[in-house]
Amino acid sequence: MDMQGQSAIVTGGGSGLGEAVARALAAQGVKVAVLDVNAAAAQRVATDIAGIACACDVTDSASVTAALAAASSGERGVMVNTASVAAFDGQVGQEAYSASKGGVVGMTLPLARDLAQWGVRVCTIAPGLFATPLLKQLPEPVQQSLAASIPFPKRLGQPEEFASLALEIVRNGHLNGEVIRLDGALRMAPR
Repeated sequence: MDMQGQSAIVTGGGSGLGEAVARALAAQGVKVAVLDVNAAAAQRVATDIAGIACACDVTDSASVTAALAAASSGERGVMVNTASVAAFDGQVGQEAYSASKGGVVGMTLPLARDLAQWGVRVCTIAPGLFATPLLKQLPEPVQQSLAASIPFPKRLGQPEEFASLALEIVRNGHLNGEVIRLDGALRMAPR
């Protein structure tokens, strides 16, 4: 798929993995609407990439509807959802988080089938441990311990690597209904 001149909506685009995806899409000539609950963060990224910023709380349907109306990105394209390896390897004490990510995984194929009639593909990325602003708030020894638990490469994933996979999903027109783990072969322990 030629991305030049296309439009994209990136939720959570004000920081972390979403920001990396927004920047990578813009670098390919895509007009990006940056949606984030943090309006200032969305505006910062949108300004940098010549996109548009939309304050959006994805837990509020009215907020999502308003943001989508402001973005005006049309009806066809590709949805790239974000789950987590926790959908498969949930840890003790993280039942709700694991279930929510399992829901994203579980809806990927049915959503791809439902949206096929409108020419929309749907894929999901299930990242492992990534160097996001949230993870970087942990003490350095904890970050190093987490990185050491990854089989290979023994380091935290970089947001740009997540963005690279998102771009490949968009580019590859035959990739649909798939969940892709991006985790360096990490399998999370029960605790």
